[in-house]
Formats: sequence, C-alpha cells, structure tokens
Amino acid sequence: MRGVGSPFVAALAAAVGFGLGLASAPVGAAAQQLGDPDFVPRVESPAFAPGAGPLIALDEGHVNFHTIEGRFGTFAQLVRADGYRIEPLREAFSAQSLSGIDLLVIANALHPRNDGDWSRPTPSAFTTDEIEAVREWVEAGGALLLIADHMPFPGAAHELAAAFGFELNNGFAMFPGEPRGTMIFQKSRGLLADHAITDGSMGVGAIDSIANFHGEAFVSPAAATDLLVLPDGVVSLMTEVAWQFEDHTPVVPVGGWSQGSVLEVGEGRIAVFGEAAMFTAQRSGEERIPMGMNAPEASQNPAFVTALVRWLTAASPASNEGG
Repeated sequence: MRGVGSPFVAALAAAVGFGLGLASAPVGAAAQQLGDPDFVPRVESPAFAPGAGPLIALDEGHVNFHTIEGRFGTFAQLVRADGYRIEPLREAFSAQSLSGIDLLVIANALHPRNDGDWSRPTPSAFTTDEIEAVREWVEAGGALLLIADHMPFPGAAHELAAAFGFELNNGFAMFPGEPRGTMIFQKSRGLLADHAITDGSMGVGAIDSIANFHGEAFVSPAAATDLLVLPDGVVSLMTEVAWQFEDHTPVVPVGGWSQGSVLEVGEGRIAVFGEAAMFTAQRSGEERIPMGMNAPEASQNPAFVTALVRWLTAASPASNEGG
C-alpha cells in the first residue's frame, strides 16, 4: 500500500460526484441515494406465472442499507415481474429460518456497531452460528446472493464471504477516468465473462455490457467464475471513515480483481458482488442523477440481474410457465 496525494484524492472524489466530506456519514449517504419511483422494470418473457416462482428472502435483520420497501424496491419489482415471490427475512439465520427459502439475498448488512457510524472497526454482521447455518444451507442446495458495497460493508460481510473462499477488500474501488465512479464491464474489453448468465442461456438474450457504481474489490476462490473483472488502473482507497479521503489514505491496486463472481458449492450456488446500486434504480446527489438500472449506461443491467437470479435458482427458460 502507498499514500495518496491530495490531487489524486480530489480527482477520485470528483469522479464519483461527491465533494470531500459531502457524504462522510450514513445520514449523508442515505440522503444522497433515494429510490427512483419512476423506473418500472419489465420482463418480456417471465420464467414463471405471477407468484408461482421460487421464494426469495431479502435479509432485513442485520442493519441492512437496502430493504424491499426502500432502495431495493426495484429489485423486488423485477423478480416479481419474473414470477418470483420475495419476502423480507428479519430473523437470525438458522436452519429453521432458512427452511423453505430458494434464494437468500443479503445486500449491505452491518453490525450494530456501525449503525450510524461508518468508521472502522467494522465487525461481522453475522454470528459464527449464522455463518455456519448459511454455509450448510447452501451446500445442501440453497442459493445465496451476497452483496457488499464499499467500506464499511465488506468488513461486515468478510467472515461470511470467507466461509465460501472469497476475500473481500474493505475499501472504495475507484477509477478516476469514469464519470461519477461508474464502471462499464464489456465483453469486448475482457471485463465481462462469457457465461450462461451472459450468453443468452437464461432466456433474456445475450448481455455484452454492464454498468456499476462505486463499490469494492475482492478476490475469488479458484473454482469461482469472475463475471465482472476490474480493469487496470482501479485502486481501492482504504479509508478510516466512509467517504473521508485523506492525504495519507492507503491505496491498494485492484486491477484484475473481481466485482462480481459466481460459484457452485455442494448442491447449491452462490454469487458475490462488490456493488449494490447495479441491482437498484436510484437517484443520487442534489441533481438526482440516475444510478442503477435506470442509468442510460446500464440498459442491460435488468436483463443481467434477471439472468443471475434464474441461474442461482436453476430456473430453466425451457420450462417457462409465464408465456
């Protein structure tokens, strides 16, 4: 790691659309990111009849930044449009609470210590017993979508991800050359993998470009497939407090690391993503700039998310029940 000079830090801050310190606290970050009520996701050929699909549970029991009635509402709309059922899960993870669930989605969970305080330390959001329950549930055939955005969220999810061999980096992955921190992952650049999720096998057409916004970087286990590969030049700023970048802030080069990966574990499947906005539709900043599936550069994100959920739940387009 090395220190970052103030001009470099200022360039990074400008690239993501924030002045230094503007969103340095959870209240500021929340105020800058609101769901976009005007964006309505659609699925042309649903995998299931309405309400007849697998059950998705969105974790809302771990100080989650994203909830069904909040910033993850668009994700809920999208999966419902594909015939899935989705409900909040507010209980601790256990064999009993996970029973009957087909896909568990965890988006930006936190330990209570970081509720209202996005500074280090960032303890695990989950107990040892919860992590073991999730690991055993996935190995027995469950599916997990684990999303941990920029610091402090990777710290809170680190131990759960490590149980499956993923090493999360508790920083801010940024690339100064992209507007507002947006990164575009294209197959033509070797940044978006050719996989069943992107090649049309999931019934939503081929996907060749995905956009995401800020986030973290991580290292996947050898058996995983990195769907989103960070380009050369991306670095991770290891801040002590979220959105507060100092001259002495350490920086880690993370070009070639992952920001989205999938893995088959026993009878189950897991997907890990280091960015959450790509699964949402939000308005960001005072200018209410589109961020997520509603952004012009993210036109294929809804299809990607649909294909990812279908892959995780092993939903076959060939057995389409929704027409």
